[in-house]
Amino acid sequence: MNSGDTAWVLISAALVLLMTPGLAFFYGGMVRRKNVLSVLMQCFIIMCVLGIQWVLFGYSLSFHPGNGFWGGLQWAGLNGVGLESYTDYAGTIPHQAFMIFQAMFAIITPALIIGAFAERMKFSAFLIFTLFWATFVYDPLCHWVWGMGGWLRNLGALDFAGGTVVHINAGIAALVTAIILGKRTNLDKNVPAPHNLPFVALGTGLLWFGWFGFNAGSALAANGLAVNAFVVTTTSASAAGLSWALIEWFRNGKPTIFGVCSGAVAGLVAITPAAGFVSVIPAIIIGLLVSVFCFIAVTIIKPLFGYDDSLDAFGVHCIGGIWGALATGLFASKLVNPAGNDGLFFGNPKQVLIQLATVLVTVIYTAVVTFVIYKLVDIFVGVRVDEKTEAMGLDLTQHHERAYTVLE
Repeated sequence: MNSGDTAWVLISAALVLLMTPGLAFFYGGMVRRKNVLSVLMQCFIIMCVLGIQWVLFGYSLSFHPGNGFWGGLQWAGLNGVGLESYTDYAGTIPHQAFMIFQAMFAIITPALIIGAFAERMKFSAFLIFTLFWATFVYDPLCHWVWGMGGWLRNLGALDFAGGTVVHINAGIAALVTAIILGKRTNLDKNVPAPHNLPFVALGTGLLWFGWFGFNAGSALAANGLAVNAFVVTTTSASAAGLSWALIEWFRNGKPTIFGVCSGAVAGLVAITPAAGFVSVIPAIIIGLLVSVFCFIAVTIIKPLFGYDDSLDAFGVHCIGGIWGALATGLFASKLVNPAGNDGLFFGNPKQVLIQLATVLVTVIYTAVVTFVIYKLVDIFVGVRVDEKTEAMGLDLTQHHERAYTVLE
């Protein structure tokens, strides 16, 4: 085992964990002030619930070398997951280091879905939905793409750090829940503006910072591949933030901090599956174009179809993730990562088809199972709060707390 690799993976795990509180501020700043604590609470309780689920059985379902679809329960309770290395995944770090690094991905993925149903879901229903979704959607898909023997991995799917497993997965679940749950009350008459843009900017900064662990940490070693992932991560985010600002400037006459933050996050999403397979020029292209696609999704497609994806989880994460997955099939190069594959522009058009198939499988599986889980939870506990509760805000009605008090 290598102490430098171990240190880098542990630091990266901490960086990825920080992304969930970062997401809490990013989302929390976008909702109305009467709901900011509910968003923070949802993010923090996910860290608690999924932190337990992962070590009890989530890791085993996701990564134990089982059949093509399910990892099994042989590693339940971390049985057999010790401090020795495990060469199938990371031969230079302790097995538990790999396990806890992957735990942070399992935590933030369901947290991303919060953006679709913010301000209108019961906390009890949210807890049950999240636990079931992580177990029956995230864990199987994680095994398919990253687990030894996973059928999409065997197909040749490239997803370096979670474009498919995390972003498309959470984004399509967000769309399904937003459509079934319905719009916020009186949304057609009064579209709420973000109540705290400094929170949004703070959350973006924390996400960008943590994303270096997300992407560069996925090299699972302190090596050149980690350096490449680090460089292209910030390059794509920079290009996307600039691109979104220019689009706003041209279309609306003024760029906004909200737009730059949205663009930067979209750029981070899009480069995630490609970070270990592409070089810096493709990263710039990926970042510049993702803002175009996500801007269209948020400002044209969402109003056209009328769904209430409150904080644009689908418009940024799913659309950005799909572009990133397909762009990996275009720009991937073995010169960057010999363990990967070449993409279309390096003589391998088949990789685009593999990436497209992976996207379609993810969208269909996640949409169907998310729908079933939602309906079951709704039958037994009811998912949506009533109109009076929604009008009062979830901070008071679900948690008996206020984010802001006025001293007289």
